[in-house]
Amino acid sequence: MKTLAWVLLLLCTAATPLRAAELELDSSLNETVLMIPKQGLFTIKLETTLYKPEGAGPFPVVIINHGKAYGDPRFQDRYRPLSGVRYFLQRGYAVVVPMRQGFSKSEGSYIGGGCNIESNGEVQAGDVKAVLDYVTAQPWADREQMLMVGQSHGGWTTLAFGTLNYPGVKALVNFAGGLRQDQCTAWERGLAIAAGSYAKATRVPSLWFYGDNDSFFNTSTYQGMHAAYTGAGGQARLVAFGKFGSDSHSLFGARAGEKIWQGELTTFLKSVGLPGEAQSALAKYGKVSGMAVPEKTEFAALKDDSRIPFVRDTGRAGYKLYLNKPIPRAFAIAPNGAWGYADGDPDPLKRSLDACNRNGKAQCKLYSVDDFVVWKED
Repeated sequence: MKTLAWVLLLLCTAATPLRAAELELDSSLNETVLMIPKQGLFTIKLETTLYKPEGAGPFPVVIINHGKAYGDPRFQDRYRPLSGVRYFLQRGYAVVVPMRQGFSKSEGSYIGGGCNIESNGEVQAGDVKAVLDYVTAQPWADREQMLMVGQSHGGWTTLAFGTLNYPGVKALVNFAGGLRQDQCTAWERGLAIAAGSYAKATRVPSLWFYGDNDSFFNTSTYQGMHAAYTGAGGQARLVAFGKFGSDSHSLFGARAGEKIWQGELTTFLKSVGLPGEAQSALAKYGKVSGMAVPEKTEFAALKDDSRIPFVRDTGRAGYKLYLNKPIPRAFAIAPNGAWGYADGDPDPLKRSLDACNRNGKAQCKLYSVDDFVVWKED
């Protein structure tokens, strides 16, 4: 019966809701998931998360594009950038988060383009356009008030999308955009050349966020991209915010990063004629439930797993896996050697403690949260 249902889903050409029970949807943010068709030689469905304020709209629309994790894109989780979602919902936006072809439950295969980074971005932007074509046909969408945002590979996709000059898209926001390709000769120079090429065809302004301890793109890499983009006529304001935590690449997903990007983004939105100020009537969307984040301690460096108390080799190996998970995240330990971690919303702190306490005899405590250690010795 399940096989038949899946076949029917593939045959359907309309955007199809997925069952909430399968996805742990956040009802407080009106979260839903659709499979949106992308028409071509073959129709493929793109897994897309939608968050909307209550009411009929029309709402301004923001697309948030995801990055690319290490490994097979099919095993990448559905992207849920809830910090950004809350920011935009409070300002009355409908938030659309598409998973591109070959990622998570989206159909098709990831098309990398080899070392042709310019082509890579253009292919990714094609998937985003298919989703936006669907969105702009909905009565709740304000087709004249739209914004494109992206993080990491999604930031690169956002810059590539700018070349389409899609009607109603007023601006682009790029958080640490690019794609690191160590296997390609002079890949940093390739990024800069492609950025300049995108700029020549882009008519809308953009806002860029990059830090100086980014594990993917060093300072000279992002400065070269920005120089090439603006040198080719692109409108791009660079917010170079210096160092952030142990890896500035995580700024957009980290709670501590909000104070860096939110004020800058609010000013930028107002400058391009988009809603920038939070509305008091929508304040409920800004409330974050769950455990409070403990204060950072100086017990140990974040990446020094040798200092973690109690755990054995398996726990230290688990901690290494934890450090590769996206923020928000948390890692918990217990005196008997039990450990557990969780990443993503909702409330990774509580979920990491729950995972640890399956064997921790209710004695688990948090060792690390997000990008820092919170452990205190008794």
